[in-house]
Amino acid sequence: MNRCLWSWEGVVAIWREEPSFRFWFVLNICSVGLAFWLPLSTEGRALIVALGLVLLAAEALNTGVEAAVDRSGMEYDALGKYAKDAASAGVALVAIAAGLAWVILIYGLL
Repeated sequence: MNRCLWSWEGVVAIWREEPSFRFWFVLNICSVGLAFWLPLSTEGRALIVALGLVLLAAEALNTGVEAAVDRSGMEYDALGKYAKDAASAGVALVAIAAGLAWVILIYGLL
């Protein structure tokens, strides 16, 4: 039970402190709404919902990496930059995957 509470506290903290998380969350609400408004297959809708959740998870992990690196010191560190860039790339790759899924699903409707 505590694990669920800690996870929820993490979501609340990220929501309060991270504008990027709020951006992706709002975009996902719109995306899921559109997926259920359009005549997509059940599988297509499931893909959009799943990719949206993966995107939010990637953003949460990115936020955690950034916080850990920033906590370790304010001076420039090449390894810290690498970690932050890699985490950010993870978010970008999931966003690209979600965008491509939308393109394929819309193409299938034409």
